[in-house]
Amino acid sequence: MAKTVLQFVILYVLMVLAQVIVFNHICLFGYAVPLVFIYVILKLPVTMHVNWVLTISFLLGLTIDIFSDTQGMNALACTILGLLRKPVLRLYFPREDEMSTPQPSFRSLGMSVYLKYVFSISLIYCALFFFIETLSLFNPLRLFIKIASSSLLTFIIIIAIDSLTTRRREKRL
Repeated sequence: MAKTVLQFVILYVLMVLAQVIVFNHICLFGYAVPLVFIYVILKLPVTMHVNWVLTISFLLGLTIDIFSDTQGMNALACTILGLLRKPVLRLYFPREDEMSTPQPSFRSLGMSVYLKYVFSISLIYCALFFFIETLSLFNPLRLFIKIASSSLLTFIIIIAIDSLTTRRREKRL
């Protein structure tokens, strides 16, 4: 239990630092912004109580808001994402008791289900964040391009990070 908590604290700190120091300064073609800190919310155990998930999600968003000067947009989007995480997972994997581990991963969900889960969460978060940022549909094409490109970039980077971390764990075994 203590080892799992320590791993999530380290993951939380590393993802916040990576987002603030590296990924906040990347904007491909003026549209795509990687929002990879949501990896922390993706990796929370499915068995975790919803109150804890919402609290961790809110604190993660608030931490990013403080360092990115985004005035609560990430806190709101992360809190909503924390609320929607379990229903999205149930959409693709209806029986939680069939998972090999309580933490969503390639191994516990299978490759296709995990990829759908990560892409759906990325798309939901990017849509929430950019809708909150614009608060209108003034330029819907630009908004759609930002959501689609940021979701795709976030998805690719999260899968890359996940594959690097799982390979390290598998080599240790």
